[in-house]
Amino acid sequence: MKTKSIIIDVVFTWVDGKDEKYRDKLLNYIPKEKSKNNEVRALSQVHEIEYAVKSIIKHAKFVRNIFIVTADQTPDFLKDKEEASKKYPNVFVISHDVIFEGYHQYLPTFSCLPIESLLYKIPELSEHFLYANDDFFLLREAKISDFFIDGKPVIRGEWTSFYEDIWYKKVQSGFYNLIRKEDKIKKWGFKKGQQTIAKTLGFKKYVRLDHTIAPLKKSTYDNFYKKFPELLDVNIKHKFRHHEQYTNQSLANHLEIQKDNYILKEDYQLVYFQNYNKPLWWLKNRLKKAEKDKSKLFLCMQGLDLCPQEKLIYIKNWLSNKYD
Repeated sequence: MKTKSIIIDVVFTWVDGKDEKYRDKLLNYIPKEKSKNNEVRALSQVHEIEYAVKSIIKHAKFVRNIFIVTADQTPDFLKDKEEASKKYPNVFVISHDVIFEGYHQYLPTFSCLPIESLLYKIPELSEHFLYANDDFFLLREAKISDFFIDGKPVIRGEWTSFYEDIWYKKVQSGFYNLIRKEDKIKKWGFKKGQQTIAKTLGFKKYVRLDHTIAPLKKSTYDNFYKKFPELLDVNIKHKFRHHEQYTNQSLANHLEIQKDNYILKEDYQLVYFQNYNKPLWWLKNRLKKAEKDKSKLFLCMQGLDLCPQEKLIYIKNWLSNKYD
């Protein structure tokens, strides 16, 4: 398959955790052993989805459609339907009900993991598609070949040992066992979820992903879950993150690796923000460097809802100036 002829859609997952109806529903389902503050906070947002979408429109001209998968919610910038149809004619909001067809018993869900597992069921989704969180942005112009080459996904990652094969992780695990820290041992994590599925598929190491836009193939999921529906069930039955669940993008990647249908790129090309405690001047300088460094393609600004107000105002102005 020639790279230039590939049709590509983009999928975002998004939820408005500040929506009172949604929050009330969430609070009704949170188990007693879970922290309500942590679960509510995990779904908070500061409308960064608007700029994430605009970054695709501006820097990925090859994209056909953009789908935003939500819990019957609509981002503010799309609420005026008449205006949205003119400004964003190829942006579509998809309800969880649609992709959970046949699995409605698992709704509502309050974790991204079940949703990510069923993205391939979006009606009319292209065979080759990109998946992004609502805090992922493109820094500069992207090409199809940044994501797919001759139909093969470009996997950004590094071969990495499992935690049980890393001495200091073994020590840490032993310590948690000693003091009976069950919550630490069984806590789901982005890297743990990647390792879980790699082990399930028989790998001795795993390709460690980071917070970048993921190139995926619809048929990879469809074929796998038809053969192993029980593994789909593992990921979609829990309303909140559970230690037995796995990272869905990692499933796709390791299936492509098994088929030798992939291109490995060890450079993540990522500028990543998670902690906003550093001074404003440091933040400004890092964003300025990100703008100038042509080797960086992706920006992730995780946890913006925890960003101090002065810095958040600066960041949102920066995003507006860059993408509006």
